[in-house]
Amino acid sequence: MPKKFLLDMYVNRCLRCGGCMAVCKTHNRTPEGVHRIRVITFDEGEPTETNMPMPCLHCNEPPCMYVCPTKAIYKRKEDGIVLVNKDTCIGCGYCLMACPFGAPQFEKGTFGNRGKMDKCTFCVEPYEQKDEQGRLIQREPKPRCAMVCATGHLLAGDADEISAKLRERVGYRMSRGVEKTFLTF
Repeated sequence: MPKKFLLDMYVNRCLRCGGCMAVCKTHNRTPEGVHRIRVITFDEGEPTETNMPMPCLHCNEPPCMYVCPTKAIYKRKEDGIVLVNKDTCIGCGYCLMACPFGAPQFEKGTFGNRGKMDKCTFCVEPYEQKDEQGRLIQREPKPRCAMVCATGHLLAGDADEISAKLRERVGYRMSRGVEKTFLTF
């Protein structure tokens, strides 16, 4: 069953509390300047202001994977999580240009001198992918960002289960006579 993130734009709004970013940085030990999740604000200061957490959405057909010249980016068959092999990544930045969500992150600056790419891994791999003995660290896919989301805006898990949960929330809201949703774009 594919693992996915869903954003509940209909019922539970993101407050931009920063909990998702803080727990991600702590749990995955990412260096300064690398953000596996960011909260983006649209229409800031307007009545239609909307905050949206943006992790890697682990696309069904990830454009970052298709443009990687070294095939460092791959998709796990068992759950659809998109990962990067940092031993193979050359830091060219093609993945960043191809991703419509800006998920690929680089620790260093200029093109061609970026260092290894990093991105949300659904919390299965920390920033340093290997332990002291050189073995790949693989954890259970439980994204901490969704676990700590104060409003329940960020949903993560099996695609069918979280889709059903979102449909239930929207159905409940509509059954209460609330026609207008918070979706503004």
